[in-house]
Amino acid sequence: MVEVTVKLPETVARSFGETSEDIGQHLLEDAALEGYRAGRLSHRQVGAMLRLDYWETESFLKERGVPLNYTLADLDADRATLEKILGAM
Repeated sequence: MVEVTVKLPETVARSFGETSEDIGQHLLEDAALEGYRAGRLSHRQVGAMLRLDYWETESFLKERGVPLNYTLADLDADRATLEKILGAM
């Protein structure tokens, strides 16, 4: 685990919470959301950052209105894999 220290003015920090734990958690969640939106983080990485399982990560992203990072190319790749698996049966 990498530990990062962020220095914020007191008035800014308090907009994220009352305790240092609350502030840290809110900043971590915001970083995870922005990283996912920007395509820098995968679903799995968001879950690892926030110590959430797959379904908790799904709920976390959905509750915050973040769309799934799933492209047409992803769908085509999944479809090809499925055809390969089913064709082998």
